[in-house]
Amino acid sequence: MRHRGRHRRRRRGRAVRAFLAGTALALTAAATMISASQATVTDDGPGALKPLALSSGTERMGLTEELVPQADLDRLAAGMGRPVGVGAVLAGADGALRDAAGCSAAEREALPVSPAATRAYCWDAGDTEGWQPGAVTSSGDADDDGIWGTNRVILSGWSRTGGTAADRGLARVAFVNANDLEHLSYTWVLLAVPVDGGRDYRGLVSHVSGMVWYQDKLLVTTDGGDASALYVYDMNRVQRADVTGEAVGRVPGGWSANGSRFVLPAVGSYRLDGAVGTPHPSTVSLDRSTAPDSLVAGEWTLDGGDRAARLWRYPFSTAGGHEGLLATDAGGRARVSEAYRTKVTGVRGVLSYHDEWYVSRAAGDGKRHGVLWRQTTEGAAAAECGDTTESHDCWSGRTESLSYWAETGEVWTQSGRMLFATPLGPLDGPDQ
Repeated sequence: MRHRGRHRRRRRGRAVRAFLAGTALALTAAATMISASQATVTDDGPGALKPLALSSGTERMGLTEELVPQADLDRLAAGMGRPVGVGAVLAGADGALRDAAGCSAAEREALPVSPAATRAYCWDAGDTEGWQPGAVTSSGDADDDGIWGTNRVILSGWSRTGGTAADRGLARVAFVNANDLEHLSYTWVLLAVPVDGGRDYRGLVSHVSGMVWYQDKLLVTTDGGDASALYVYDMNRVQRADVTGEAVGRVPGGWSANGSRFVLPAVGSYRLDGAVGTPHPSTVSLDRSTAPDSLVAGEWTLDGGDRAARLWRYPFSTAGGHEGLLATDAGGRARVSEAYRTKVTGVRGVLSYHDEWYVSRAAGDGKRHGVLWRQTTEGAAAAECGDTTESHDCWSGRTESLSYWAETGEVWTQSGRMLFATPLGPLDGPDQ
């Protein structure tokens, strides 16, 4: 199903709103937990965000848009068959997640202490063995009513760490059917990049540490030496892989996707300028509180390092025919509209809403839990774990992205084999 504008999609989502309204009511009591527990600014925290001037210091953070020629995409579709929509992918599930009650104690150790997860699920060990979890996004990002077509969907990114040398680094996304939050099922889709003028494709080789589904586009961070900062995928161009096997691309008898039944070929990318000191966006999220909506980015930093990380944003385009893509100038350049420095080290996920930024810090050496800091230009705060040490190491150990679902007031993320959500409370409230 193609994107037809928010207002029409909002009308289609009304049938699901009654279900979501009940969910939101159930979260009301817990929804203030994080804002209340983060009310005290700590002496040993990162302090306030430092705004960066939009000058030469942020110019090199711009991105150059490079779209795959339409002829290449048409050639690939002609060879593979007509693309399918998200609904078709969800219709034939590869597996199901277990509710937290059915997860092992070891798996549940990945969950935060405070704020506590209000929903939690675990992935099957056999289905994810040799794969590393990464970013999460959802139809809550894709459209403001949280519905894509008639479905609520969560996307969970993974990268290959095991298998043959040729397999390592491959990226895939689980399309999770979230229509029934008591029973989540999913289907694997391999991320790919067209090659040879659309006559073939290769697998995207990257750890999926950042991912945002906005309108009909999916933006995915890249690493591993790829000059591109982000790859762009069209959610209306999912292709079926008709040959089962470990190969990727065109094979005798059809098309293979490393065991997945579906493949999503890129339609474009955003390239860094390559200058020394250019920050690479390792984590991204969506902010609908800006006008226009914006893509928030943060750079990966070492835990315990002494370099301040940068956080910044790019506005999304409002031009016709450029749906789901970043706003660019006449030269195809996407420019930063706001940037900050944070003293948080070990940065993993980042989220912003109005004037508040949420930055997750990875667990330090010998620790199981990290910290989720709330920062503004006036100060910083974090949850206290409720123990006698007044520790702030209450968050999950390694959540590489944060995705806010405005419809229910939940933030979705994952760590280890746990996919979970927690209420973030009134993000637009005053800094305390």
